[in-house]
Amino acid sequence: MIIVCITGASGAILGIRLIEELLQCNKEVTCIVSQSAWQVINYELQTDAKTIKAILKNRNVQNNLLENLKEYSPDDFFAPVASGSFPFDAAVVIPASMKTVAAIAHGYADNLIHRVCDIALKEKRTLIVVPRETPMSAIHLHNLYMIALNGTSVVMPLPAFYNFPKTIDDVINFVVGRVLDLLHIEHTLYKRWNNENNNR
Repeated sequence: MIIVCITGASGAILGIRLIEELLQCNKEVTCIVSQSAWQVINYELQTDAKTIKAILKNRNVQNNLLENLKEYSPDDFFAPVASGSFPFDAAVVIPASMKTVAAIAHGYADNLIHRVCDIALKEKRTLIVVPRETPMSAIHLHNLYMIALNGTSVVMPLPAFYNFPKTIDDVINFVVGRVLDLLHIEHTLYKRWNNENNNR
C-alpha cells in the first residue's frame, strides 16, 4: 500500500496523476490532502470537487480501480496509517510545500501528513518528497538536505529535455514516472534516455 500526500503547493496535478497511475497499476492507495491543498486543487484544476475520487471519476478512472483508494482527513489521527504498526510500503508527498518539508525535517508531526512521513522515517520505509518552490532560500535547502540525510528521496519536479516534451502532460508524466521508478513500479510514462536511439 502506498500513501500519497498532497499539500498546499502549486502542482496538485502531480499528485492526482500519481494516484491515477498507481490505481491503473492495481496498487492500493491511501490519500491525504491538506486543507490548503484543496484550495490549490480547486483553483488549478478548475473544479469544485470535495474528494479525490470525484476528481478521478471526472478523469474517467474506472470504478473498480477506485475501490483501491482510501481517503483520510489530515486531522484524522485515528486513521490506521497514523500508527507505526500499520504496514505501508511507501509514502509520497507530491507536491510538498516548504512548510511540510520543514515539519518533516524537524519531526513536527502536527497533522496526519507529517505523522505519516515521521513514521516512514522512523520505520525505515520509503519516503519520497517532491518539493514545489523556486527560488529556494538557504532554509529551504537546509531542510531538504536534512530529510535527504535521513533517508528521504527528494525528486525535484524538473522536466527532461532529451524527451522533447511537447505538452504540459509530457512534463507531468516525466516527473510522475521518476517517482514510480523509485517505487520500483514499471510504467511507460516517458521515453528513457538512450543516446543511440533517442530520436524525435
